[in-house]
Amino acid sequence: QCDLAGWWENDLGSRMQVSAVDSQGNFSGEYYTAVSSAQKPIKPCPLLGSQHLDEDGQCTFGFTINWKKFFDSTAVFVGQCFAKDGGEEVLQTSWLLREKVDSLPSDWKATR
Repeated sequence: QCDLAGWWENDLGSRMQVSAVDSQGNFSGEYYTAVSSAQKPIKPCPLLGSQHLDEDGQCTFGFTINWKKFFDSTAVFVGQCFAKDGGEEVLQTSWLLREKVDSLPSDWKATR
């Protein structure tokens, strides 16, 4: 059964720490990105999320990161936790990042 609580690291070296997941599936933590186009130094940022608790243990989840400490943007991740043979847990995710732009005509370039 997948347990999101704890430390996770992705292929690029970014890490996140997830606090305990409550009985409703809610969790919080911090995200430590290893990559950024910001001009300011990278700092850990808060994340808030929710997990769909399922009996087979391979839950779906989503979380939001507010990059307010060094960048004017917000990211959302959605994914699923898989338990591999031997008990190793793997998170497969997709993400969107919304960057602030100065005008409506610039909206086309605001989401990655």
